[in-house]
Amino acid sequence: MDETAVKVGGKEGWIWVCYEPIQKAFLGLWFSWNRNSIVAEMILKELIKKYGKHPVYTDGASWYPEACKNLGLAHYIYKQEDWLCKVMERAVQYVKDRTESFDDYFPCRKKECRQQHIWSWIKIFFLHKQLEYLDIVKRLKGVITLS
Repeated sequence: MDETAVKVGGKEGWIWVCYEPIQKAFLGLWFSWNRNSIVAEMILKELIKKYGKHPVYTDGASWYPEACKNLGLAHYIYKQEDWLCKVMERAVQYVKDRTESFDDYFPCRKKECRQQHIWSWIKIFFLHKQLEYLDIVKRLKGVITLS
């Protein structure tokens, strides 16, 4: 799990990425205006509902240990030179670049924007990265090309 700052509508927000590097699967993507242990705990609760309790690997940011402790999760810190750190940073940068590009090309036109367009973008991006979705698309492509 990792988070990164993004500029959305001229404001700084945070994208939280939960990534499984062996299967190359995004387990969850979230957007928040804050970066603290309360947000981390809420995200981890959602992951527990979906996948059950599993160890959490992070870069060592101060909000993760408290969130994991409150939820009874094992917390491990990966080293900056580890392959896991490099893979996580690449996955996070991938999401960050696409989110900021989306906001550049499709900015909200409302005066008091609550960044709903970014939430929608993250949901669609997450859907398109799911293994089940990719499998369905692959099967549909096979059917369409055979017809």
